[in-house]
Amino acid sequence: MQRLAFLAFVLFSSGSHASCPEHSFTDPAQVRIDGDSVMIVTHASSNDDGRIASKFGVDEAVRYARKHRIPVIYLQDDRPADRYFMEDCKPDYWVFSEGGEIPFDLTASHVYIAGGHLEMCLAVTLNDVLQKWAKNPRRNLTLSFFMDGIFSNGKDIEESDPYYKDYMRFMQIVNYSRPAGEYFPKLTLLETMGVIVNETRQYDYLTRVLPRYDRTLPADYRVELSMSGARPKLLQPGKKPADQRGRPPVLRFAFIDSADNINYAGGE
Repeated sequence: MQRLAFLAFVLFSSGSHASCPEHSFTDPAQVRIDGDSVMIVTHASSNDDGRIASKFGVDEAVRYARKHRIPVIYLQDDRPADRYFMEDCKPDYWVFSEGGEIPFDLTASHVYIAGGHLEMCLAVTLNDVLQKWAKNPRRNLTLSFFMDGIFSNGKDIEESDPYYKDYMRFMQIVNYSRPAGEYFPKLTLLETMGVIVNETRQYDYLTRVLPRYDRTLPADYRVELSMSGARPKLLQPGKKPADQRGRPPVLRFAFIDSADNINYAGGE
C-alpha cells in the first residue's frame, strides 16, 4: 500500500500540463492595483520546477484570490513560455520580470505569494516588496506565503541540522533518475516542512529564508512569523516612534500550508 501511495504521488507530481496561449505583457507603468491586497505569482514554470510539484498550490492560490477578489499578477521571464503551468491563463496582469523583480508600483499592504524558486527569483520578489513598502508611510504589513505553491533547492538547510540527512534522502527519492542540473532537484516548501516536522525547527528554518526586513524597514516595526495552525513567533518587538502614539506598526510573515485549506495564526 505504501509503495502504491508513493507511486501515485510521483505520477501526480510529474503530470503533464497545458500551457497558456500567447499573450502580451502589461507595461509596468499601466499596472493598477485596486484594494489593499494583491497576489504575485513568480515564474511558476517547469523551467525550474521540473516536477511541477508546485502547480497544485499555485492553482489553488489563484482560485483563492479570485474568490476573494484579490488582483493577480503573473511575473514571467524570457525562458520558454510553454513551460508556465498555471491553470488560470487570465490574470489581471502579465508582467515581464527577468529575475523576479517587481517593476511596477506596489501600494497594497497585504501581498500573497505563490510560485517561484525560494532562494532565487522569489527572493528577489520578496526583497522588492520590502523595498517598495519602505518608501511608503509606516503601516501594518503582511506577506502571506502559500507553501505548497513555492519550490526550493534547500540551500539554507545546513549539514548540522538534525533533519539534513532526511531532507537529502527525500530529495534523492523524488528526483530519482531525473536529469541533473537546475531544472529538477527541488521540493515544495510544504514538503520541506514535512521533512523537518518539529515546529521549533520549522520556525528556525523559515526565519533563515525570510527577506532581510532588518536591512529594509525601520527598526520600530514589530515583526511576527506565523505558520498554519501554530502560535505566531515574535522576531522583533518593535517600538513606538517618538513622534507617534499608539502601537508600533506590525510586519507579519504568514506561512500557509495551502490555499486549499487556509488555517493559520494571524487570520485573514
